[in-house]
Amino acid sequence: MIEYCKSYLHFLALEKNASRNTIASYKLDLQRYLAFLERSSVRDIRAINESHTAQFLSSLRNDGLSPRSVTRALSAIKGFHKFLIGDGVTKKNPTEAVDAPKLPRSLPDVLSQHEIEAILSQPSASTKDKKNLWLRDKAILETMYASGLRVSEVIGLKQSNVFVAEMLLRVFGKGSKERIVPIGGSALRWIERYKKECRALLARRGKSEDALFLNARAAPMTRMAVWNIAQTYTKKAGITKEVHPHTFRHSFATHLLEGGADLRAVQEMLGHSDIATTQIYTHIDREYLKEVHRTFHPRG
Repeated sequence: MIEYCKSYLHFLALEKNASRNTIASYKLDLQRYLAFLERSSVRDIRAINESHTAQFLSSLRNDGLSPRSVTRALSAIKGFHKFLIGDGVTKKNPTEAVDAPKLPRSLPDVLSQHEIEAILSQPSASTKDKKNLWLRDKAILETMYASGLRVSEVIGLKQSNVFVAEMLLRVFGKGSKERIVPIGGSALRWIERYKKECRALLARRGKSEDALFLNARAAPMTRMAVWNIAQTYTKKAGITKEVHPHTFRHSFATHLLEGGADLRAVQEMLGHSDIATTQIYTHIDREYLKEVHRTFHPRG
């Protein structure tokens, strides 16, 4: 069984291009699995049945592992048994009918409208900023909040993706799936100003092609650069919350729902394939309503 596990881990590394962290985690889970089978006197891979895998997961829960860790372990052994079937070692998958534990959905952090305004007001001209990069930073922050884009979508924006007259963006999301997203007048004005007073200067120095947002070397922005922008202006605004680019996306969705937007419209704007993913924001909306009730109701 140890040799089969080694083969599976090699398969993950070489054919599935799994990360080192994933392989290390799966290796630990499989070691626990094999130790459990040994204690259960199961020494033939073909003798493992659904009862064994269910008992293994139960033992992990009894050992105090979190639901998330138990779910990962199940994922590891499911993949292992599928691999064994694919290699012709066995014909049955004893994990097929075993369900993963339900994970509690944690609500994403969001910014209040006041906090958003505080962050958006931070970028300003400086004598040290000869390239007017503050205009780029301002345009990026405005765009993230105005349209609820993922950071990958922000750095992937092209100039040709911005339709000023229609007040729309063409966005390429996960799996290069295209969608059209509205963008507000404020964000568009800052994009236009950035293009004239900053991007035009940067583009002379490098091969920027059609990328909308450029760094100081005239190359397209990176995820980390946008993360740093969000961090810098959050600190300048005196906000102590943990804020990253995705926080603007969460805030975008939450504020729309607080304002009465239709859930399916928000789903479309966020590019969620499943409305269940969008529904997490209705929980945030309920928290907001409860807070309003507690604050303003005489017996709240």
